Amino acid sequence: MLFDSSIRKELARSFGATLVVLVTVVMTMMLIRTLGQAARGNVNPSDVMLVMGFTVLGQLPTILSLSLFIAIVGTLSRMYRESEMVIWFASGRGLSSLLRPLLRFSWPVMLAVGVLSLGVWPWANRQIQELRFQYEQRSDIDRIAPGEFQESANGRRVFFIDKESPDPQSANNVFILTSDAKGDAVTSARSARMEVRGDERVLVLSQGQRLDTPADKSGTRISQFEEYSTHIGQAPPSALDETQAKSRATLRLIEDPQPLYMAELGWRLGLALAAFNLVLLALGLASVNPRASRSGNLMLALFTFIVYYNFMTLGQSWVAAGKLGLPTYMALLHGGTFALAALVLAVRHNHWSPAQLWQRGAKA
Repeated sequence: MLFDSSIRKELARSFGATLVVLVTVVMTMMLIRTLGQAARGNVNPSDVMLVMGFTVLGQLPTILSLSLFIAIVGTLSRMYRESEMVIWFASGRGLSSLLRPLLRFSWPVMLAVGVLSLGVWPWANRQIQELRFQYEQRSDIDRIAPGEFQESANGRRVFFIDKESPDPQSANNVFILTSDAKGDAVTSARSARMEVRGDERVLVLSQGQRLDTPADKSGTRISQFEEYSTHIGQAPPSALDETQAKSRATLRLIEDPQPLYMAELGWRLGLALAAFNLVLLALGLASVNPRASRSGNLMLALFTFIVYYNFMTLGQSWVAAGKLGLPTYMALLHGGTFALAALVLAVRHNHWSPAQLWQRGAKA
């Protein structure tokens, strides 16, 4: 049908353009944020693009919902301003007749939001946590860059290596300064290698010397060695446990009905329900006065989106704190939003005035 096809084509163009802009903005913001984390030592600099990619992938449900919402509001507002809606209404088409083509266009996007929020969101968070965990648990040798002084993880040692070895578990011309309650020790060696003995990491130094200075500065002891071993920490575990709610699979959240997990489950389900409610809200809010400002209607729509998602965040915190049950939260927020959107759509479709609504409420 000409009516349906024309709307869907324009929605596709608007949705594609909006999605590209939003993804670009989010990627830029995530890149700046990830670079800041790398500068603070929370993320491996070589994994910056991976962390940024996983972060953007986790934010895609919100980006898709917002892109769909803006596309519908922008397209229908343009049709109102250019009197195209008047032509369609004069031909016997009501506002509710737009719901069918909108849903036919929107259902793939809503399906993608559901898949991303229920499946991809925890997977992406788990990948980010594993990358950070592996970087935080790296050995002291892994932290060192040739030609740079580097502090150890516990802050008690300072390392320096002259040049890099082909073996990532070894180094050449090593300098180590150790400070503790007993005093200071300066150790230098021609080479060093790292070994895992049982559950411990051991640094083995070869052909070097050690200068020990007690805390009371009473003297200095110099000793030479052919081989010297020192414990530098525990061996890293093979995998990261899924202890945080954001990284747990959706089925595991359902199996363990703790308030924190129910709050995370409500957030994921809410992303899918919000995408549907936003389509109804966009249809009801798209009506615009041709003489009014062009940006006024879009600003109202964006404000509605922000308020809706802030209520989702607030409800999630209430469920996590045990102040509200998951069914109650879902019914109040998403059920209430659906009822509000249906009411706005009915008022727009039937052209009800406030007086008519008051009369209908009085009769009821």
